[in-house]
Amino acid sequence: MKTTAKPHKIGLVSLGCAKNLVDSEKLMRQLEACNFELIFDPVDATNIETAIINTCGFITDAKQESIDTILQFARAKQHNQISHLYVMGCLSERYKSTLQKEIPEVDAFFGVNDLEKIIRHLGGIWQNGLIGERKLTTPSHYSYLKIAEGCDRQCSFCAIPLIRGKHISKPLEELISEAERLAEKGVREINVISQDTTYYGLDLYKKRRLPDLLHSLAGIRGLEWIRLHYAYPDGFPLELLDVIRDHPNICNYLDIPLQHISDRILQSMHRGITASETRQLISDIRNAIPEITLRTTLMVGFPGETDEEFDELLKFVEETRFDRLGVFTYSHEEDTGAFRLTDSVPEKIKQQRAEELMAVQEKISRELNNKRLGQIIQVIIDRKEGDYYIARTASDSPEVDNEVLIPVGKSRIKSGSFHQVRITGAESFDIYGELKQFCKKLKK
Repeated sequence: MKTTAKPHKIGLVSLGCAKNLVDSEKLMRQLEACNFELIFDPVDATNIETAIINTCGFITDAKQESIDTILQFARAKQHNQISHLYVMGCLSERYKSTLQKEIPEVDAFFGVNDLEKIIRHLGGIWQNGLIGERKLTTPSHYSYLKIAEGCDRQCSFCAIPLIRGKHISKPLEELISEAERLAEKGVREINVISQDTTYYGLDLYKKRRLPDLLHSLAGIRGLEWIRLHYAYPDGFPLELLDVIRDHPNICNYLDIPLQHISDRILQSMHRGITASETRQLISDIRNAIPEITLRTTLMVGFPGETDEEFDELLKFVEETRFDRLGVFTYSHEEDTGAFRLTDSVPEKIKQQRAEELMAVQEKISRELNNKRLGQIIQVIIDRKEGDYYIARTASDSPEVDNEVLIPVGKSRIKSGSFHQVRITGAESFDIYGELKQFCKKLKK
């Protein structure tokens, strides 16, 4: 439906997490329906008339990246390279009044739930019939499925509830419909995301319904890999493990952010779980699915974290041997519960602890990768870079996990196709393989 007199080129920059990316994709689908021409993630203001920046406001580094990007396009507007500049998303939601004063070049600021307002402001018409549809910015074979907004947890370090509000589950039927449309477009891999996926359904159905959701997703024709992210450890629904184990197209993969292992730190973080309960949960998961790939994220430098508590965290990582691990340094965020605590760990110490923790994980990852030498495993091809096809196993989520490098040779294979490879080499976070044959078997 045409709503503008002539094509209007809009450049949309999407910053932050995959949850933010889904919002950008929803907005782009609506803009496309309004006859706007779109450029996703333009590197500069060349060839666009309007810039929209979807910002992140989670931690200091992310906020700085958002501000730097806004200023880049603000300068472009000052030099008449673009006509309009709009800012949306988490940073805009949290700091709108301050940003309005500091960056007057921005024509308008919109919050995290203002997609319809943006369309109307641009002169378009919001189409309810397109709700749930997106213009994919990921490679065509994989996508993200955001199952809820906001969060009801009260983790003392986290600003997400301040920005996104309370947890709001998306109705199961709408999610299944959205996933079916994605599959019809050729998406073969879906990564299930929200701020707290294991909380899904409590607000709508008065019980956790993530197992039901995954069971339904597994029945969608064309979806060959389904992967679960952001499973909160407190109140983890153990029946979920039966669903993962029993469906061949649900990856034996679980992303479960633990943050720490010290009881005192966990209590100060308001995580709702103890060290012994954490260890028991990991044991339960691995007993139920011995071949599970466990991914976690940990935080160092939380207010008051002592050398002894950090050593406890180090030993926990050494003994648990996570398959995948990410580390964040604590960011002192105003209005959070932890903000009233003294940010007592110097930045230099935070960085040292993060590097030391990742050094331990690098050794573990190298050892785990070396054990795969000679094995034949299934991969999905993401792209071609130079002399290699870049692929992933079912144990690896896009952007954040390991990759498999396959020499191009004489083979011509398509992105999004599944193949078997023999592992021929291993590094700390990547492995090398040689192409064997097309594979349809999804999970042992």
